[in-house]
Amino acid sequence: MQAPYRIMLLFGTRAEALKLAPLIKAMRTAPDTWQPVIVVAPQQAQQGVLNQTLKYLQVTPDFDLAQTNGQKGAAVEELSGLLHNLNNVVDAGQPDLLLVVGDAVTSLAASLVGFYHHLPIGHVEAGLRTYDKASPFPDEMHRRLTDDLADLYFAPTTRARDNLLAEHHPAKQIYVTGNTAIDMVKDSLQEEFTSPILSQIPADQRLLLLTMARPESVGEPMRQVFHTMRDIVETNPDVDLIYPVMPHPDVLAMAEKILGNNDRIHLIEPLDHRSFLNLAARSALIITDSGSVQEEAPALHKPVLLLREKTERQEAVEGGAVKIVGKDPTSIQQAVFELLNNHRVYRQMAAAENPFGDGQASQRILRIIKKYLSQK
Repeated sequence: MQAPYRIMLLFGTRAEALKLAPLIKAMRTAPDTWQPVIVVAPQQAQQGVLNQTLKYLQVTPDFDLAQTNGQKGAAVEELSGLLHNLNNVVDAGQPDLLLVVGDAVTSLAASLVGFYHHLPIGHVEAGLRTYDKASPFPDEMHRRLTDDLADLYFAPTTRARDNLLAEHHPAKQIYVTGNTAIDMVKDSLQEEFTSPILSQIPADQRLLLLTMARPESVGEPMRQVFHTMRDIVETNPDVDLIYPVMPHPDVLAMAEKILGNNDRIHLIEPLDHRSFLNLAARSALIITDSGSVQEEAPALHKPVLLLREKTERQEAVEGGAVKIVGKDPTSIQQAVFELLNNHRVYRQMAAAENPFGDGQASQRILRIIKKYLSQK
């Protein structure tokens, strides 16, 4: 097969877009070798955030398959619609390879369509596992099934590689590349960063950054965490809390009710990725239920308290950069108190080695794809 190679990159969430963006950027610098074909398929609830992210990344989709049904319980209908639409897109785009990332329904749908079209499938961030199909749901099964259909596995860590080998995926098709999330971190940090929110907070205050956006967090778990975070702020006068509020009517109302009316709690709109990373870099610690933040924060040397019971990024826990606290108020309060008051523990977490790579994952992945396609 001769270059330029048509690579179809498919995504439907902000996190997927950010992890494929370094690959798109690298492809654009070599038009004689690569022709990226960009397909987005956001759920209705994700459209605003994804559009903001695409604008920030300066990425214009070639195909936009916006979903109109974002209701809870519509996962089967969403997958069915994606399969139909992606089948038409693959027919129209005529790619040489499909490239998917992570664990969203987009990756599963694209992998199924690619399989039926006899197209090679590359899976970025392959091999992540909790080995509990219900946690996180439905992400764990999405990524396992995607790996069953993939032809090239771009494992971010040696643990991810070992998971794939234990499942009897072919060793010659598995590559440890690092995580493309770290590529984005390296490109996004600014020494001279200013923002309206930082200008409101005295320089000697310690910043806690909260992110909470997973669907299973909405409702009572989120209410408990919000109350806990308010208690932490009220009992620590040298602490400010920043929370980019998830764009969901119930979450907005709950955040305003529980976290509002406190001068040291700042409810802000979702940030573009560069602003978020630079704000995280200036925070004392991060409390989150996010997967991507578990990868980014160690590169920033910021301790993470994880609002989940399990993680598919166990490397960061074992390395000491992430501590699992779940959503239990006592566990959260104790962990925050320790980090705010025990300098030794704080330094250990902040100095933990980043297990997710050196910021060169995209270049490695493209070299592997180029070699693979040149031999077909």
